[in-house]
Amino acid sequence: MELFEAIHTRRSIRKFEDAPVSDELVRDILEAAMSAPSAGNAQPWHFIVIRDKALREAIPAFSPYAGMIVHAPLGILVCAELTLEKYPGYWVQDCSAAMQNLLLAAHGKGLGAVWTGVHPMADREEGFRKLLALPETVKPLGFAVLGRPAQESGRRDRFKPERIHADRW
Repeated sequence: MELFEAIHTRRSIRKFEDAPVSDELVRDILEAAMSAPSAGNAQPWHFIVIRDKALREAIPAFSPYAGMIVHAPLGILVCAELTLEKYPGYWVQDCSAAMQNLLLAAHGKGLGAVWTGVHPMADREEGFRKLLALPETVKPLGFAVLGRPAQESGRRDRFKPERIHADRW
């Protein structure tokens, strides 16, 4: 898939087919995620691939907008290892860039995905921390639900020239 086509046609997918996603596809997607830029090239990210059915079924109890995970084959939690940061506080941007790469890579590989927010919601952070035994130095940013899409998506024009400013507001 051509880059601009991928950018313009990627959509949040919340309905998934009952079909597996191979380890090879997950690896390709995570390689793309890890190619994201990061402050000082610190690459503070970690990714937890969640396939276990019991774990997936526990997630909506503390992350209500991730309810579709019970019908998807997997989810990926994007986290930051704070001790890896060169410039404290930039982990949010770093992991957001990794998440965007992850979403585009999934789309490019024919999968659907949706980014469900975790940080800065303390209850969601704590839910993932407890469920997945995250160390205290690890902060979860977002949870991507992935699978083969069972809904249509396509390009929508979101360009708004009135949101562009030259030199000044």
